[in-house]
Amino acid sequence: MNIPEFTGHNIGFVGTRFAGTDGVSLEAAKWAKVLWDNKHVSYWYGGKMDTNPDITSLVPHAYFGHPDIQWINRRIFGTTTRDPEVSRRIFALAEYLKHTLYEFTRRYNIEVMIVQNALCIPMNVPLGVAITMFIAETGFPTIAHHHDFYWERDRFSVNAVGDILSMAFPPTLPSIQHVTINLPGQADLSHRKGQSSILVPNVLNFEDPPVNDDYPHSFKEDIGLSPSDYVILQPTRVVPRKGIEHAISLVNSLNNPQYKLVVTHESGDEGDEYMNALQEMADRQNVDLRFVADRVGEERGFDSEGRKIYTLGDCYAAADFISYPSLYEGFGNALIEAFYFKKPILVNRYSIFVTDIEPKGFKVVTMNGYLTKDVVTQVRNLMEDEAYRQEVVEHNFELGKRFFSYSVLKRKLRALVTNFTGMDDL
Repeated sequence: MNIPEFTGHNIGFVGTRFAGTDGVSLEAAKWAKVLWDNKHVSYWYGGKMDTNPDITSLVPHAYFGHPDIQWINRRIFGTTTRDPEVSRRIFALAEYLKHTLYEFTRRYNIEVMIVQNALCIPMNVPLGVAITMFIAETGFPTIAHHHDFYWERDRFSVNAVGDILSMAFPPTLPSIQHVTINLPGQADLSHRKGQSSILVPNVLNFEDPPVNDDYPHSFKEDIGLSPSDYVILQPTRVVPRKGIEHAISLVNSLNNPQYKLVVTHESGDEGDEYMNALQEMADRQNVDLRFVADRVGEERGFDSEGRKIYTLGDCYAAADFISYPSLYEGFGNALIEAFYFKKPILVNRYSIFVTDIEPKGFKVVTMNGYLTKDVVTQVRNLMEDEAYRQEVVEHNFELGKRFFSYSVLKRKLRALVTNFTGMDDL
């Protein structure tokens, strides 16, 4: 019997933004890569994009930073009633965005739509309403990938759009398959909305280990350190929920002037007050703290002053230990990255780590909201005992490959797509 060759399907990624290094954009790119490997073709819809223009529908009002969307957001959060004009604008923009979704799916002959976070966190309420109405009108096969739910964020707790949040964030429609990234999110979706979901963790390409080359060797020197110094890397943004004050206390407690704390990212849109407080704390404790965001970029190269720019992967390669004392994380990409780059790590036992990652058996140094002498001793042992450190990082890499690899994502996506298409792509 002749079995026809599988030719793949046209997949439409829909979201408010697919640009930069935010978690949603990065995970969407991984999904597209795995789908491409399975012969599916991806197309993109959003308001801020760095995808190929030939396969992209750029709709500025889909971006949460658009002035019209910001105007709405200022009037619906932090209050419990909304002006009739706000309602009018929400639904007028939703109607416009809905028509752009019709145009997008027709232009590229989209067969399955993957909505990335736009149906769970109300950064752009008109877009969520538009997607919901589009699916309700068409019964369009949709995978709704939920990274963050609005009920997980304090800033959305007081709002004037409870009716809309109930309708569209996320909607309960028969043609939607919901995907959550952690067990608490899966449980909350079931409890609050009566919706089942498939659990798909964030992943890295463990099947393709990082390449060791000479490029990162100059990292220490370029940020003002000596080759004999040890880099304790904090690979996160400078925001309070990252708990960077614990990393400062750790370096102080290690009591070795060769241990340097290096932070890779900027403060972002939350201001520099926390960063300034951290610098003051480090100065008081005689901790050498370096903020190096100006030397870290998405690609290797040189800045306008001719200085080398390093990728985040280069920073991991140059690091001796990873600090990750976050108070809260939606998943914890930096933790999986530490496993991938074979670096030992300290983790504050945030809730998703406790439920989704710790039970897998990874060997990490853990703290429960505060540093103890035992924690400091464990970190020192990993820094000073080469054989023990190698055993730990190899163990973690193999577990990462087992639970958080592209192979895991490929298996999950195959099931999700074929639930709609009825065709196995083996």
